[in-house]
Amino acid sequence: MPRSASANQEMRERSRERILAAALEVFAAKGYEAASISDITTAAGVSRGLVSYYFATKEQLAAELLDRWLDGIAGILTIQGTPDERLAGIIDGALMAAATTLPIQRLAITLMMQPTTHDVFARVEEAKSARLSLVEDAIRDIFTARGAPDPALEEMLLRATLEGVTVKLAIYQETFPLEDVRRRLYAGYTLPAPAVPLPITSPPVHRLRAK
Repeated sequence: MPRSASANQEMRERSRERILAAALEVFAAKGYEAASISDITTAAGVSRGLVSYYFATKEQLAAELLDRWLDGIAGILTIQGTPDERLAGIIDGALMAAATTLPIQRLAITLMMQPTTHDVFARVEEAKSARLSLVEDAIRDIFTARGAPDPALEEMLLRATLEGVTVKLAIYQETFPLEDVRRRLYAGYTLPAPAVPLPITSPPVHRLRAK
């Protein structure tokens, strides 16, 4: 019996998601530059033709993954509450994302910083510019409500700080004291201390060493 149009669409979506998951796995293991389409087809367990059907180039695969990463950042637009509660929610959301989605975080960091792939990141960022502006403006509104003299600068500094934490966590995952850093960020913004720790493993403050 022939499959329905909805069943065919569901199968295509599953194949596409399997390819994207495999691409993220390969990029995380080998790095964007060293990864090949053949590596990705092997990891996904599909034919090269199927990968090419959905993604003509490796850059398109990376762009789709980055697109989703940027959409995840836009999730802060849904945070409700007072300015202090929203700021605490942004800090916690960014730290949780850094700790629980390291493969996509590493890919984003790599594409941002490597001269040979920075343009890939820039193109995806430009395509998402309008939505990213909403995120930036939402953060600036929080700092405006908190009485900051330069909300735009505060927004940039907060994002730079959280992105720096993500970089360090990506490098020093097993020795980075994320919970203590979180509490220091709260204190730096004069937020009430968090009532409960984040549901992730966080070693005590000692020294950052890769393992």
